[in-house]
Amino acid sequence: MFGSHLEEGIKTDADGLVGNKCNQNLWVYTADCMPIFFADKTTRNVATLHCGRKGLEKKIIRNLVKIFDNLGTSKDNLLVAIGPAISKEHYLVDKMTLKEFYRKAENKNITVNLTKAEKDFSFSDSNHFKEKKLNQLDLKRSAYRQLLNENIPSTNVDISNLCTYKLKNEFNSWRRSKTFSRQWNFICS
Repeated sequence: MFGSHLEEGIKTDADGLVGNKCNQNLWVYTADCMPIFFADKTTRNVATLHCGRKGLEKKIIRNLVKIFDNLGTSKDNLLVAIGPAISKEHYLVDKMTLKEFYRKAENKNITVNLTKAEKDFSFSDSNHFKEKKLNQLDLKRSAYRQLLNENIPSTNVDISNLCTYKLKNEFNSWRRSKTFSRQWNFICS
C-alpha cells in the first residue's frame, strides 16, 4: 500500500507500506517479526515491512522489490535494514512447520528427518530440542537469502543481531510473554 493513499490519523492494517512522496514517515509495529526497511538512495522512496514466517512464505520481500522496480529503482541503489526480531535460538518450530517453511519460502524440499537441513542450517543438537522435537528457524537468514535472490547487493543489507525474545528489558516478545505490547519502528523519506 502506498503511503500517499492513506488518510492522516487513520490506522491501516497492512504488512507493508511504500512511501512514494518526500517527507513521509512510515511506521510499523512488531514483536518477534522483523521490521524490514527499504530506501532508494537516489529517489528517496522508502518502504517498511512487517515480516515473519508467513510473510516470508508468501514472498512479501519479492513483492516489495517488484514495486521498487516499477518505481524505477536500481537494485544497486536499494538499501535494506532488517531490525530487531526473534533469533533462531528462540524461534522453535516442529518438523512439519519447518519443512513447509523451506518448501514455500526458499523453494527447497527437505526430508522429514531433516538430516540435510540440520547440516545446512545448523540446528542445535541439544537434548532440549530432541526431547521436544523442535527445530530452530532463522527468519533473518531466510529474509537475507530472499533479498540476495532478488539481486540486492549483500553490501546494501544490514541485519540487526538483537533478539526481541532474549532482551527482556528492551523489547516485547509474543513468544516469550504472550504480551500484546509491541515495538514501533519507522523510516522517513
